[in-house]
Amino acid sequence: MKLIKKLVVLMVLLLVGIAGAVTYFVLTPNSLPQTPMEFSLKPGSSFTSAMAQMRQAGILKNEWAFVALARVLNKTKQIKYGNYQLEHPVSHVDLLDIITSGRTEQSQLTIVEGQTFKEFRSRLNAHTGLQHDSAALTDVEILKRIGATESIAEGLFFPDTYNFSSGSSDLLVMQRAYQTMQKHLQTSWEKRESGLPLQTAYQALILASIVEKETGKPADRPMIASVFINRLRIGMRLQTDPTVIYGMGEKFDGNIRRNDLTRDTPYNTYTREGLTPSPIALPGLASIEAVLHPAPSNALYFVAKGDGSSHFSESLSEHNNAVRHYLLQK
Repeated sequence: MKLIKKLVVLMVLLLVGIAGAVTYFVLTPNSLPQTPMEFSLKPGSSFTSAMAQMRQAGILKNEWAFVALARVLNKTKQIKYGNYQLEHPVSHVDLLDIITSGRTEQSQLTIVEGQTFKEFRSRLNAHTGLQHDSAALTDVEILKRIGATESIAEGLFFPDTYNFSSGSSDLLVMQRAYQTMQKHLQTSWEKRESGLPLQTAYQALILASIVEKETGKPADRPMIASVFINRLRIGMRLQTDPTVIYGMGEKFDGNIRRNDLTRDTPYNTYTREGLTPSPIALPGLASIEAVLHPAPSNALYFVAKGDGSSHFSESLSEHNNAVRHYLLQK
C-alpha cells in the first residue's frame, strides 16, 4: 500500500509538473530578436511552410511544441498569409491566435477624386506595402484580371481610402476599388432623375468625371452638372478644357492654347459633339450624384470667379460680360 501511495504521489507530482511546464510554455512570452518584429507568411503557405518561415524569422524557439499546440487546438489549417508585426514578445498561444485570425500589419492607400488612372497606377507602384502584380500588365490586362468588362480603365475606380494587409496584391486593391465604383454607380443610376439626356450609367460616369475636373468649390457641382446636362439636351457642344487637356496626353505642358482647342481629338469637346469616349478622371460620389440630380436651371455657361467658385449664365451675352468682369479682376 505504501508503494502504491508513493507511486500515486509521484504520478500526481509528474502530472502537475507537466501541466506547469505546458502552462509555462503556452502562456509565457517568448523573446524576440528585436521589437517591433516583422515577419511574413507567403500566400498559399501550408502549416509546415508557415512554421519554417517563422523559424527562419527567429520567432519560434520550440517548433515541435508549437506544432503540438496547434494540433491540439485544431488550427493547423487556419493559417492566414500576410505581413505581421509584433510590437512586443507574445506567448505561443497568442502567436497562434495572431496567425490564424489574420491580425496582420495594416496599410492603406487613398485614391483622390480627380486623379487619372495613370496617376492611380503610379501611386500603387510606389506603395511599399503592396505586392506589385500589376506593374508589368497593360491597362486591358489589368481589367481582365480584376473581372472588369470594360475596355478602357479610366474612371472605373472609386476614390476612397482602402485598408489592406501589407504584402497584399495591388490587383486586389484595384478589384475592390472597381467593385466599389460599380456598386455606387449602379445604386445612383437606379435613383436618377427622369428625363436626363444620358442613356447608360457609363455615360453618367463620363459626365461625372468632367464635372469632377471642372469643380473648384463643392457647392458648385450641381450647377456645373446642370450646365452640361442643358447643353446635351439641346445638342450644344460641351466645350470644356479638361477634356481637351486629357486628349493631349503627354503633349500638355501646363498651358492650353487656342490651337489646342481647334486641334481635333476624340476628347476635344470644342470640335466634337456629345460626350467623350470615356471618363477623363476618377470621379467621386458627389460628382456622380450631381450629374444624376443636377440643379434645376437654364444655365448654359460658367466662368471661374477667381476664388474657386463659378459664375453661371443663361445667355452668351451675359457670359461674355461675366468673362470680361472676372478676367479684369485677375
